[in-house]
Amino acid sequence: MPATTLARFQRITPQQLRAFEATARLLSVTAAAKSLYVSQPTVSVQLRELADTIGEPLFEPTGRKIRLTQAGEVLYKTVRELAGCWQRFEANLAAINGLESGRLRIAAVTTAEYFVPDLLGPFVTAHPGIEIELAIENRDRIVQRLQQGIDDLTVMMMPPHDPALERMVFQQNPLIVIAAQAHPQQGKAITLADLANERWLMREAGSGTRMAVEEHFQRLQFTPNVVMSLGSNEAIKHAVAAGLGIGVLSEVAVCPPPLQPNQPSTMAPGIAMLTVEHFPCVRHWSAVWHKTNPLSVAARAFIAYLQHR
Repeated sequence: MPATTLARFQRITPQQLRAFEATARLLSVTAAAKSLYVSQPTVSVQLRELADTIGEPLFEPTGRKIRLTQAGEVLYKTVRELAGCWQRFEANLAAINGLESGRLRIAAVTTAEYFVPDLLGPFVTAHPGIEIELAIENRDRIVQRLQQGIDDLTVMMMPPHDPALERMVFQQNPLIVIAAQAHPQQGKAITLADLANERWLMREAGSGTRMAVEEHFQRLQFTPNVVMSLGSNEAIKHAVAAGLGIGVLSEVAVCPPPLQPNQPSTMAPGIAMLTVEHFPCVRHWSAVWHKTNPLSVAARAFIAYLQHR
């Protein structure tokens, strides 16, 4: 490395890189400061000093928001590569230590929050030295994190169609039709035609559940009367229980795994599952990762655990 390049690189601090990475990822100085638990002026100063050292502006305004400049895009790619190098170092170090220590970064879509902690429990018991970082986000944000290579593994139902991604199916995900307990069709064997005039409550556009349900209905040539889109499973369950309509959710969101082993799952209060032809619609949960990103020892161990549990 030329001496002038090395001298300039040495003037860049870890705090400046952290501020830049968070701002580039969130495209907001305010959000970056919040995520780093520092003040907004602190992040602004770090970004300005970093830009001065590099000699190029890193962000530019676009309306009321900001976006990366060309130099910022190149630096963001470099920062991600540096993070990947460090993750590989941690993985190699963990391998030297026989998986007695290390870090496993997992991101999961919101519906997976009902069962991913239960998956992690036995794994952490078997590997107590592994530090777990679990992020729960909506599907759009999860896909963004996946593309940016932030996490070791991603748990989702509808991975993007990308040849650069590797996926491993590890668990079924039945989608069921739910209604209020007093619904007149409760306890009957019915068809979708019997529900043609019902008010359907759906997850927001872009969610994995919404995408899977729409694909299923399209194959069956059924068009539901969607009257409301809601941004969470809990919101749909409460709305259904209140008699605002019927919906389709992952079974695990309606009947979460019991807290104690050998106990039966219980339906969420005020909700019943309707017996509808072509349901449950069985999809699958997958662990997803980039083929180009070497898996850490901890990630490989977790995948092996999912395969053999």
